[in-house]
Amino acid sequence: MKHVVCILIAALLSGCTGIPEGISPVSSFDADRYLGKWYEIARLDHSFERGLENVTAEYSSRDDGGINVTNRGFSTNDQEWKEANGKAYFVSTPDIGHLKVSFFGPFYGAYIVLELDEKDYSYSLVTGPNRSYLWILSREPFMPEATINRLKAKAESLGFDTNELIFVSHDRTPDQ
Repeated sequence: MKHVVCILIAALLSGCTGIPEGISPVSSFDADRYLGKWYEIARLDHSFERGLENVTAEYSSRDDGGINVTNRGFSTNDQEWKEANGKAYFVSTPDIGHLKVSFFGPFYGAYIVLELDEKDYSYSLVTGPNRSYLWILSREPFMPEATINRLKAKAESLGFDTNELIFVSHDRTPDQ
């Protein structure tokens, strides 16, 4: 019985880092170029980000080969900045945009880069373990409408409900 429980737990945990059917992470991924600050342009709603505006993600190298993750956003309800720190590791190889990220101890969730500006790394389209997770990220707090529309069209063609996207304002800095 103990072995069955261990297998079930392993299966559940691996499901959180899996790739949704029909989704392919980018190849030729360069983590060093991905590091730095990203602005959340749009997202699908989740409780852990509900009510947050001015959302950013900052990625930096870890000594153990992983990536430090700092997510920050301004809570419109609490009128204060919220921050979450985590860590991420590649699921297979560092040239594939499929990572597992944890903000809560041993529990990991998928971070899958499914579209990336390969030339400048100026935008990214990211999903999680299923199609209820989607983020449009940019190196700048704004993104050209044509790029947003192209990324939305790609996401919609992959089965994401882009009508539910929340567009994030960037009208405040952490010192405000």
